[in-house]
Amino acid sequence: MSPALLQVEDLRVQFSTDDGIVHAVDGISYSVDAGQTLGIVGESGSGKTVSSLTTLGLTRAKNTTIEGRIMFEGRDLVSLSDDELRKIRGDEIAMIFQDPLSSLHPFYKVGTQLSEAVLIHRKVSKADARNRAVELLELVGIPDPQRRVDQYPHEFSGGMRQRVMIAMALANEPKLLIADEPTTALDVTVQAQILALLNDLQRRLGMAIIVITHDLGVVAEITDHIAVMYAGRIVERAPTEAIFGAPQHPYTWGLLKSIPRLDSPRDEELVPISGRPPSLIRRPSGCHFHPRCPYVRDAHTRTDPRLEPVTGDSGHEAACLLATDVRTRIWRGLEAGETSGTLRHLVVEEDQPLRAHAGHRTIADGGS
Repeated sequence: MSPALLQVEDLRVQFSTDDGIVHAVDGISYSVDAGQTLGIVGESGSGKTVSSLTTLGLTRAKNTTIEGRIMFEGRDLVSLSDDELRKIRGDEIAMIFQDPLSSLHPFYKVGTQLSEAVLIHRKVSKADARNRAVELLELVGIPDPQRRVDQYPHEFSGGMRQRVMIAMALANEPKLLIADEPTTALDVTVQAQILALLNDLQRRLGMAIIVITHDLGVVAEITDHIAVMYAGRIVERAPTEAIFGAPQHPYTWGLLKSIPRLDSPRDEELVPISGRPPSLIRRPSGCHFHPRCPYVRDAHTRTDPRLEPVTGDSGHEAACLLATDVRTRIWRGLEAGETSGTLRHLVVEEDQPLRAHAGHRTIADGGS
């Protein structure tokens, strides 16, 4: 079997600040094959964007410590020099940033900015680069590209500006496209158009895509696999259908129950996740999610769970101390409309030992 296009191995990213060390990314691993789409999901501050910026070498600074490996076609991006990374960034790996209005320069025409992306990596004339800019605008569905290539960013709507950012990312036909919150601040109709566009472009160009979002609904139709991040870690990783059909982590349940569904009764209220994400400087002991978890046990504050395979489900992993059968019964209850309070009886009693977990750490073992 051929190796993955991108292989992230035990990546850790820390920032030194006056208040302490920010553990932005804390030992995550995942892979993306050619032509595959991975969704990385989590609340703001979970580390999902930092992990992808690190792939592009955009988190390098004097106060940053990066550990682990990011293998791209046999090359470790972490060990490459800045000059070597610049040759890859925007060419073989490209990124669509969250806010197109702040990413596009207001003083330059759209065509000039698209042409620049081509000229940096390709030995072509300015006329050829401009023709490529027109082709790109047509590719992403912008009408009358011959005229609009000479317009400024403020003359485009929000959805059209996002299409321009996609066009810029595709300028050199990258093998991997990273889309950071590509539909944020867009209305629902435009969101659907942007997601459909990404899906169509992937089929036509054969590139791999990483979609970063806080909304599981965004990735439901376009991803092959999903990684759920919390407090700098991946707490659940599985094929998309498994995440939606049989999620195995209480944080994933919270994300799923806090988004509206078409098949839900109109009077059914959404259930937000209580509390706030933890400080990445002073992280909770044991399971980092335990201060917000409705099913917390005393042992969860001492034992640090790591990703482990879900029993009988190949490719599905979760970092939770509850047994798989207990988690499955809780999710079935939530799907049936029960509340977390009425399902607590399914959790193993605190005076019974937790099942053995390989790789668990406790405070005494040096766990965080």
